[in-house]
Amino acid sequence: MAAMEWSEKLVLGLAPMDQTHVEFVDAYNRLLAASGADLLAEMDAFIVHTVEHFDQENRWMELIGFPACHKAEHDRVLAVCRDVRKRMERGDEALGRQLIRELPVWFDNHVATMDAALSSYIATIGFDTETGEIRNPPQADCEDGSSSCCTPPVQPAAPAAEGQPA
Repeated sequence: MAAMEWSEKLVLGLAPMDQTHVEFVDAYNRLLAASGADLLAEMDAFIVHTVEHFDQENRWMELIGFPACHKAEHDRVLAVCRDVRKRMERGDEALGRQLIRELPVWFDNHVATMDAALSSYIATIGFDTETGEIRNPPQADCEDGSSSCCTPPVQPAAPAAEGQPA
C-alpha cells in the first residue's frame, strides 16, 4: 500500500481545514506504517484525530446551518473505524488492513465533494472559523441573486407544450 501524499488537489483555501487535512494525511501514514502491537495504538490515534477533525467541521456546520448530510457521513466513517478497531482487537488484522487500503479513496472523494462544498459556503457567507462571526449571512429570500444564498433560486418551469406531459 502506498502512503497518502499531501497535494494541491487537497487544498481548499480554508487554512484551518487545510491544516486538519494535512494532519489527517500524517495520521493515516502513521497508521499505514504500523504493524504488530503498534497497529492498534495507531488505529486509536487515528480515531482520536478523526474525531477532533470531524468535531471541528461539525461545529462549523452547526453554526452556519449547513446541510446535515455532511455530518452524517462523518458519523458513518467514525462508526466503521470504531467497529473495525474492535474487530482488530479480537484478531482481525485483515479487516483493519482493508479499511486502511480504502481510506485514501474515501478521503480524496470527501475532500473534493463534501469539504469543498463546505469551504466554499464558508467563504461565501464570510464565516470566521475562529470567532463564529458570519459577515455575509444568507438571506431568507434569495431572489436577488445574492452570493450569500446557499442554493440558487428556483426557476419556474417552462409551461409544457400542448399535448406534452408537464
